[in-house]
Amino acid sequence: MSYLVANCSIMKDYFSVQLVDYSKFRPNYPEPMLEEILSLIKNRDFALDVATGNGQVAVELAKYFKTVYATDISEKQLSQAIAVPNVIYKKMAAETTDFENAQFDLITVAQAIHWFDFEAFYQETNRILKPEGIFAVLGYGFFSTNPDSDKILCHLYEDILGTYWNPERQYLTDAYQTIPFPLEELVNKRFSREYSWSFEQLIGYLQTWSATMNYIKEHNQNPVDLIKEELRESWERSDKKVTFPMFLRVGRLKS
Repeated sequence: MSYLVANCSIMKDYFSVQLVDYSKFRPNYPEPMLEEILSLIKNRDFALDVATGNGQVAVELAKYFKTVYATDISEKQLSQAIAVPNVIYKKMAAETTDFENAQFDLITVAQAIHWFDFEAFYQETNRILKPEGIFAVLGYGFFSTNPDSDKILCHLYEDILGTYWNPERQYLTDAYQTIPFPLEELVNKRFSREYSWSFEQLIGYLQTWSATMNYIKEHNQNPVDLIKEELRESWERSDKKVTFPMFLRVGRLKS
């Protein structure tokens, strides 16, 4: 089981409406994931983070690259992005950019590629990635907690929100193993990230789900409220730990 998405896309922008919660409650990626990517890169001049959202990944890349470009289709997301001197934010679709041919040493997409037009996106990636450049896809799945809270969360996810998830969620359910990946694959690896969350953090995160937004639009009611008190009681009895499974696929252009 997995949930839907983090960043914005060319086709669907679900996350501008809750962008403050999005930037506050979504998990970040563990350092070993970034180290895995960086270990494969020869030059560190230009990096591109596609569907950057609030710039979470772009800011991390800025510690290692001379210049990082970060693109998104949402002006609202970009307006909240973290300002860093060597990060250049641009409103731009993933499939059509104005970058030069063979410009980037690294292109990343975090929790967003499932929204893209795959064929058009990979065609653009092939154009703007250097021949020796690296392409990396990052993502994360549905978190686990304690057994009692997990039952309540699964009820929310499957029974209440089941029909409100978009079909693209299947790619995340499959840990990005079923996305097209027309590159020479170098890494296909799993990671995890653990947090200690207050109840407010837990509820805040659930309200960033795209299915939650879809439900509210149809019913004018927050579905999280339907399980909130039961979940609160469960959470207060628990160790308040959450663990996110995370996945990474890295490749380069085929010869």
